[in-house]
Amino acid sequence: MSVAQTITDKLNQSFTPSHLDVINESNRHHVPPNSETHFKVVIVSDVFEGQRALARHRAVNSALADELANGVHALSINTYTEVEWQELEEVPRTPNCKG
Repeated sequence: MSVAQTITDKLNQSFTPSHLDVINESNRHHVPPNSETHFKVVIVSDVFEGQRALARHRAVNSALADELANGVHALSINTYTEVEWQELEEVPRTPNCKG
């Protein structure tokens, strides 16, 4: 199973999101072709209701602890409640790699 699929499965299980994007951004960095080391996650879940960004990020990091300890080098996390998602005009863009 790919790292992206593992991340997707774990986030679905932990947060039951109404929206989830797991985007492999490894090609934007200086890594070998077909790498799975840099990801962007966009997740919308009622679980985040009443939580500050730091608590949300900690929850995502906790759910993906094995992946972060074993090959995932970078994880851009974008967490939203359903209301925040509906009001959002666009998801923040990931900055270009400076390496």
